[in-house]
Amino acid sequence: MTALDLTGHFARFRAAAPARINLAAHSHHDWPDVTLAAQEACWQDAALLAGDKWGKVFGEVIPAVQRGIAARLALPDPSTIAVAPNTHEFLRRILSCLPSGRPARILTSDAEFHTARRQMARLEEDGLVTVTRVPAEPFETFSFRCAAAAAKGGHDLVFVSQVFFTSGATCGDLAALVAAVPSADTLIVIDGYHGFMARPTDLSAVADRVFYMSGGYKYAMAGENCCFLHCPPGYGERPRDTGWFADFGALAAPAGKSVGYPADGGRFLGATFDPVGLYRMAAVFDWLDGLGLTVAAIHAHAQSLMARFLDAVEAMGVAGLGAADLITPFGPHREHGNFLTFRTERAGEIEAKLAAVHVHSDHRGDRLRFGFGLCTNAADVDRAVERIGRALR
Repeated sequence: MTALDLTGHFARFRAAAPARINLAAHSHHDWPDVTLAAQEACWQDAALLAGDKWGKVFGEVIPAVQRGIAARLALPDPSTIAVAPNTHEFLRRILSCLPSGRPARILTSDAEFHTARRQMARLEEDGLVTVTRVPAEPFETFSFRCAAAAAKGGHDLVFVSQVFFTSGATCGDLAALVAAVPSADTLIVIDGYHGFMARPTDLSAVADRVFYMSGGYKYAMAGENCCFLHCPPGYGERPRDTGWFADFGALAAPAGKSVGYPADGGRFLGATFDPVGLYRMAAVFDWLDGLGLTVAAIHAHAQSLMARFLDAVEAMGVAGLGAADLITPFGPHREHGNFLTFRTERAGEIEAKLAAVHVHSDHRGDRLRFGFGLCTNAADVDRAVERIGRALR
């Protein structure tokens, strides 16, 4: 594994806070310099075109984003991709596709991000859904236990993270999970927010069966307001939660229905949004394509930095930051995202002490997380480790 040095492409972010070392790429990745020009282009298009800017957004910007996403996920048809400002919009629309007249039955894990966890729990309070939660730990057996739970059938929705935000562990083989679901009517959703652009992901074998949602805030390096959902044909054809942008395109409604929907991903569109994030995302894809940089190379870069970081803090003997404190074991043939998660009662204390020396990490309860992305090089890791030694000595 060889670390890259692309820090020169992040000069604007780095110059804005030169003391900062971002080891929280899993939470907020720095934006490459090309995104500033993209942001300015969005403004210029608004000034030049006014209300006609939507012709460019839907005719050029969104198709470019769709092509970039499809290429990185091996999706056969970019038009299956819908966009929205956040993934919560997509979650609501997916939930609005579930059967009415009885509580919808949901299978998920106990380690989903707050977007899903909170929404499902609130609906559960009012008896609108029943939720079965498969424990994420032990991670080594999660994929088998989740598949076994799915195989029992009777679910309207199976919703699982590709990479768990609390640990960096993965849910396992997506195709095996899909194969375990017995009913063709069950909606299957993969939350890829910590997987997209972090782990090589090939959805070609399951593209006709699973929804996959993610966004640009983390490893896609495009910031807020640019989330997406791959919508498999024939599933969730008429979301009850629907916005007027879903009126665009060829519409069809069943006999006796007045509200039509396009057959492609446009059926999951909402309403008016700020398109600037999509400009940034398209610029990131162009930049990476120009460098010939693949997701596999990004993952290898992160692995190299994680190994370097872990070896160094392990050698220092910092309490709470040893290999034994890792929630998800790191090493060859281990499946994980691009961040390390340590379980320690000192998580909040350590994060605060590191923030004081401008090393950015974050914590969730007793879990301390360090993320590694393209904005960071080996020298950054070495400087961070030196500061950690001073801060926690």
